[in-house]
Amino acid sequence: MAAVGVGGSTAAAGAGAVSAGALEPGSATAGNVKHLVLFLHEAVLVQYVDTLKLAVPSLIYTLQNNLQYVAISNLPAATFQVTYQLKILTTALFSVLMLNRSLSRLQWASLLLLFTGVAIVQAQQAGGSGPRPLDQNPGVGLAAVVASCLSSGFAGVYFEKILKGSSGSVWLRNLQLGLFGTALGLVGLWWAEGTAVASQGFFFGYTPAVWGVVLNQAFGGLLVAVVVKYADNILKGFATSLSIVLSTVASIRLFGFHLDPLFALGAGLVIGAVYLYSLPRGAVKAIASASASASGPCIHQQPPGQPPPPQLSSRGDLITEPFLPKSVLVK
Repeated sequence: MAAVGVGGSTAAAGAGAVSAGALEPGSATAGNVKHLVLFLHEAVLVQYVDTLKLAVPSLIYTLQNNLQYVAISNLPAATFQVTYQLKILTTALFSVLMLNRSLSRLQWASLLLLFTGVAIVQAQQAGGSGPRPLDQNPGVGLAAVVASCLSSGFAGVYFEKILKGSSGSVWLRNLQLGLFGTALGLVGLWWAEGTAVASQGFFFGYTPAVWGVVLNQAFGGLLVAVVVKYADNILKGFATSLSIVLSTVASIRLFGFHLDPLFALGAGLVIGAVYLYSLPRGAVKAIASASASASGPCIHQQPPGQPPPPQLSSRGDLITEPFLPKSVLVK
């Protein structure tokens, strides 16, 4: 069953990456199969130096997938879901360091709020009096979550830097990620469980639950691509908050998770931080302008050299710019 964990996560990572890339087809897919094969040969094999750049994030994503299984094996599902939101913090920090991206005061405040909420949840986990499975080690689970968040933030920002620094399409880059991820996962599987796989077969232990996890991971790759293309960051923030609530409810129903006020406080702070971090800049400026105008009527003149105020569309909706870096949306 240990072999299944490595192989299953790798298969899911590869399927999710390629499926997500399939939503952004390149020009080669418009031709026939021969042209597609020639295009892939040129882009992947002939230009191998460009392809090798994807080995770094692919290795990190493969490691991250396996760290998530270690974390969820040693933490309650609700605690894991809340703590895993630290990936927003790590991604933001790596974006500042590697992409020279600037963060607003609200962003920094929301990141501090996020860290505080996670710390409260971990304090509740360390001092909780509820029943705990004997095979769970909260320290190992916390270390795995932190390592997974660090790897997720670095790999996401590194991948974004590659996309912005080259002419390759998102479809091609995700295909390269999937190829490297599958190869690296198979090497890790052979190293850890090679003898068991040779004697019992690759698919030994693939129960319906394991297949469900694999398909869920692959489907998650599709959803990430859909979110990046069609949804905005506010909707993603609400989706993240909903996932925390659903994980908590499922943990209570399935595993007897005890919900105490300390956990509720920490989870609430994390949900609030995710929402604040997802607010578009235009919305923040509009709220500030509304608050200022509510204090009394005034005539506002735009200072020279300053950007224009947020504009309204024909439907009356606020036209905003993205607030989250694209790397935060990477799964």
